[in-house]
Amino acid sequence: MLNKDEVKGKAEQVKGSIKQGLGKLTDNPALADEGKADEATGEAREAVGTAKRKVGETVEKLGAAIKR
Repeated sequence: MLNKDEVKGKAEQVKGSIKQGLGKLTDNPALADEGKADEATGEAREAVGTAKRKVGETVEKLGAAIKR
């Protein structure tokens, strides 16, 4: 299950993609660049969230193995 960082990261990527498209459509390079930055930020946030989730899953598995 996705955690909040992963979800927010995906949302940021979508927002960035939309800004890029609007920037290209309206011939506004500043908006397109802002969209690229938003998308990169979203990718980083999603990666952090994924790492957190995987660490948590590993800790849970380790805890279950120790209980046996």
